[in-house]
Amino acid sequence: MASLVVLAAVALLVFRAGGAGHKNRLTPLAGLALGFAMAGLVFSDERWLGYSLFAIGLILAVVDMVKRSRGM
Repeated sequence: MASLVVLAAVALLVFRAGGAGHKNRLTPLAGLALGFAMAGLVFSDERWLGYSLFAIGLILAVVDMVKRSRGM
C-alpha cells in the first residue's frame, strides 16, 4: 500500500512539474502507460492480471519513446 501512495505522489509531481511549453511534457500515451503500470501494481495479487497490465504499460511506454524520438 505504501508503494502505491509513493507512486501516486510521483505521478502527481510529474503532472504538476510539466509547465506550459516545457519540452518534456507527459504525453497522453505516456500517461496511459503509467496508468497501466499502476493498475498492474494494484492487481498484483492476481499474478497473471498484474503482470499483463504491467506489460501493456511497458509496451505503451516504449511505443511513446519511439514516437517521441522520431518526432511524430
